[in-house]
Amino acid sequence: MNGGPGLFDRWRTRAGDTGDWSQALSPPAVGLQLWLDVQGRVLRQGGPLRTALALPAQSPAHLRDYVQPQSLLALEGEPADWQAHPLDLDLRTAAGHSLHTRGWLLAQADGWLLQLFDIGDLIQQQRQGAEARQQQLLAGAIAAALRDCSLQRLTEEAAEQLQRLAWHWRASWAVILLPSGNGWTSFVHSGGGLPLNESRLSPLLDALPAAHLSHSAGQPALQALQLPFYLMPHTQQHQVRAWLLCEDAGGQRLDDDALLLADALLEPLLARLAGDRLHASQQRLDTVQGLLGAGWWEWTPQDSTLHLAPGLAAGFGVPLRISLADWLALVHPADREATLLAFSALQRQGDSLQLCLRLLGETGRWYRLCGEITGQGDNRRLHGFMLDISDIKQQEQQASAAQARLENLIASSPAVIYIQRYEDGALLAEFFSASLQPLLGWRTAPDERLQPAQWVHPDDQPLWLERTRTLLREGQVRSRYRLRDRDGGWHWVLDEARLLRNDLGLPVEAVGLWLDVTEATLAQERIRQSEERYRVLVEDSPAMICRYRPDLELLYGNQPLADYLECTPARLPGMNLGDWMSAQQRELFVQRIAALSPQAPVSSDEVCLQLPGRQHAWWIWSDRGLFDEQGRLLEIQAVGRDNTEVRRARQLVLQSAKMATLGEMSTGLAHEINQPLNVMRMAVVNALKRMENGDLDVEYLQEKLKRIDAQVVRASRVVDHMRVFGRRSEIEQSLFEPWLAVEGALSLLADGLAGKGIDVRLGDPLEGQVHGHQDQLEQVLINLMVNARDVLLEKKPAQAWISLLGERDGQWLRLFVEDSGGGIEPRLLERIFEPFFTTKPVGVGTGLGLSVSYRIVESMGGSLSVDNGAHGARFVIALPLHSTN
Repeated sequence: MNGGPGLFDRWRTRAGDTGDWSQALSPPAVGLQLWLDVQGRVLRQGGPLRTALALPAQSPAHLRDYVQPQSLLALEGEPADWQAHPLDLDLRTAAGHSLHTRGWLLAQADGWLLQLFDIGDLIQQQRQGAEARQQQLLAGAIAAALRDCSLQRLTEEAAEQLQRLAWHWRASWAVILLPSGNGWTSFVHSGGGLPLNESRLSPLLDALPAAHLSHSAGQPALQALQLPFYLMPHTQQHQVRAWLLCEDAGGQRLDDDALLLADALLEPLLARLAGDRLHASQQRLDTVQGLLGAGWWEWTPQDSTLHLAPGLAAGFGVPLRISLADWLALVHPADREATLLAFSALQRQGDSLQLCLRLLGETGRWYRLCGEITGQGDNRRLHGFMLDISDIKQQEQQASAAQARLENLIASSPAVIYIQRYEDGALLAEFFSASLQPLLGWRTAPDERLQPAQWVHPDDQPLWLERTRTLLREGQVRSRYRLRDRDGGWHWVLDEARLLRNDLGLPVEAVGLWLDVTEATLAQERIRQSEERYRVLVEDSPAMICRYRPDLELLYGNQPLADYLECTPARLPGMNLGDWMSAQQRELFVQRIAALSPQAPVSSDEVCLQLPGRQHAWWIWSDRGLFDEQGRLLEIQAVGRDNTEVRRARQLVLQSAKMATLGEMSTGLAHEINQPLNVMRMAVVNALKRMENGDLDVEYLQEKLKRIDAQVVRASRVVDHMRVFGRRSEIEQSLFEPWLAVEGALSLLADGLAGKGIDVRLGDPLEGQVHGHQDQLEQVLINLMVNARDVLLEKKPAQAWISLLGERDGQWLRLFVEDSGGGIEPRLLERIFEPFFTTKPVGVGTGLGLSVSYRIVESMGGSLSVDNGAHGARFVIALPLHSTN
């Protein structure tokens, strides 16, 4: 630091300690002096540091124009407010840097003197010390985090600490590379990861020096990568065990101190990984030994003591060191003598041990002892391995028992086992089991060779010859043909044979089995004939008949189904019925199939399909599920008939009823549209009068135009809803809010009802979704409200009102339409929903409104009912709520 407080104190002493520095001598030419007026404007500068200042464009300038933005807080107010404390100011320099200064403000006769000294070196030392402490704390925190975290979280923790280092170095990416069989491989990374190929980078890293921090720009081999990054090696025992690479973003220049942070991350990481590998290796060894029932053992012939592996000792229930005598006591008496002789031979300069023995106790298991002598003289030791071979011995015993059972089975089996010897390209009969005589009646004489080809039915001779050729060519064969017995009868036999070969791959003999399947073959033929008769019935049926799996894949379909799908019956298997359904229809179809059970195996429904050459088709579909013993659905048999024309006729009735409803509402709708037209006309007339009188202002015109616009929107809403309501319904049902249908119906009828003096009482909106068509539910509500309107207009009660209420009850949503018209005669309640039934005068109404409404609600899975309330008729629409469960 140039100058200092000591020099400033000496200068202050020369002026005396009177406190009045206005008469002091001129300040020494050190640091920087700035003479200020009472407003803080700089009048002139002095001192060696004045040449470094960046001078403002205008002079005189305020002191705030000389400092950096971070120092403006210290210069708030007037200079008289600054003299109470030292000033630390960062001044702008001509070179674009900051000049860090500290000084004091001294009063002068006509202003102030600001004496400043350079403290840049002191600040630099403080920053370096703080950075060193911060780096030490960061290194300690990183190492502690990796040492203290669990092994399962080690990789995640390493990635977090690497991200922490990347932030510290202001790098957008960093990566840790560890050695693998193919070079260096990324272990963890932060940011976008390594922006270059690891296989390309690995040979370049092996050629780099491993003692200090490197930069890609300083390494000729890496300059071709054209990527600025730092390389930090971590060495152990003079070998590089890991690399830490991070981007050189240019924001912070790294030095060799960065290696300390890299080592703080890599050293505990590698230690934890090495410990994990060692622990895993030991765990695998212990696991394998435990699964095999194996372990090592060691014997010193001089003291006759055996040292067993911990797992073996624990399994046998003995200490880790046991004498040879105690060990022999554990051996089965049948094997004890052979074991003692083998150990005695080792004491007489033997060099190896191979022994199988059984142990006593609860285990009673077989073990193989393998060992080898190492060392000479007193250092001779037997290092061995003990392996549990109980499974092998058990398999040998089972094989012996199986062989005995097989020999007994061959002698008493109803099937015939035979052997044919291969000789000069032919197979010659060599052996037949004793069951040949009870099956076919033929006996085998010692000096007689039977010839089975002579027993084959003449029509099956080609099958016999093809059977022999296939057996020689492919090594195995399965065939069915007829054989003649000794009495001249014929037996169907199932022949399964396999060709055996020697080590050179040459045929040796064929081993086969004849099984009498006469009864099964005859039964299969009877079944085939029965199936043929039923197949004719199915194929000639006018209905569509098919079988399919639960995933809708067809297994069979008859000719009518193939005709509808425009293909042949042979192409139906493998097709999927869902391919002709929409996603919603398929989902509903699969849900219905999934609901089949052995207790309720039958289901029927009307399904919509998109068939080739047709827009839509509707089928009445009946299913019957077939289940296994566990109740799992295996396949479905179905019968269907085309219901498209009936469906279309029903849609035409619905549309006709809807258009009839629109016709009945025409008067109210005309009033609904005329009312906004009248408002618009009045607004236009008033505006024109104002214009003729010259008294039209902008605000008045804006008000009238806004009123006209609002009425246009109102009329447009009514017309749009009429157009939507008048359209044909969608083909498929969808989810919708029933209360929206209530609001749509009121948008068409509310004003007309009000104009006729009928009050509409509307309940609170209900939330919930149902399956169906919103416009059709709206049609039902309009029919009910129009009927109520006609009754009220006819009977003219004192209070004419229609109420629309709703409630939710469990999985049901109910809408109530009630009026004050006095109700319906009880004798008419049972016929109210019949087609063409009406109580209106002749020529008024079609009698289809309530009937169509009943069908609409029924198609949505709900119900429409009516009763008489306290004031009049009450209709109840009950709809099932959609559930996501």
